[in-house]
Amino acid sequence: MNKGRLEAFSDGVIAIIITIMVLEIKVPEGEHLTTLKPLLPKFISYLLSFVYVGIYWNNHHHLLHAVKKVSGRMLWANLNFLFWLSLFPVAAGWMGENHFALWPVVVYGVVLFLAAVAYTILVIVLKKTDGEDSIVMHAIGNDSKGKISLTFYVLGVGLSFVVPWLGVLMYTIVACIWFIPDRRIEKAMREEGLL
Repeated sequence: MNKGRLEAFSDGVIAIIITIMVLEIKVPEGEHLTTLKPLLPKFISYLLSFVYVGIYWNNHHHLLHAVKKVSGRMLWANLNFLFWLSLFPVAAGWMGENHFALWPVVVYGVVLFLAAVAYTILVIVLKKTDGEDSIVMHAIGNDSKGKISLTFYVLGVGLSFVVPWLGVLMYTIVACIWFIPDRRIEKAMREEGLL
């Protein structure tokens, strides 16, 4: 399998995830702006999740653009990553539906954490597949940004037991850290003369 097929499959799954997330927001009954108020928690949850999916899609695209070959291990690591992303609509919907109550916020944080772990595993597999001199190896390095994110997720889950909104704040901080696309891979590709 070539990496174009892998990327197309992943893009399709991610597009479906976004579609499912937006379908969780039901059309309000009524014509006044006040009918939108009950949708606010769902919309906030959707917005945060949409940003996360967008961040992962952007960085996933850069990762796959940088690799030279695809392995069976890479396919399974990618499926593992997509599995955790596919839980975003359920976790986000539950959190929004229950107005950021304790357990929905905790579960949302655990799903975010496991998606980040799966992404980290995918990066490790890509590094091993392409070898020590790969662009991914050169660009990502020890991935301190990824490690900081994992720490914030754990912190967010823990703080959710104190005040759930503190957990949501930690998850939002991670999204802000990654909102500006990760340029490490583009930079490494330019240095290699591939861009």
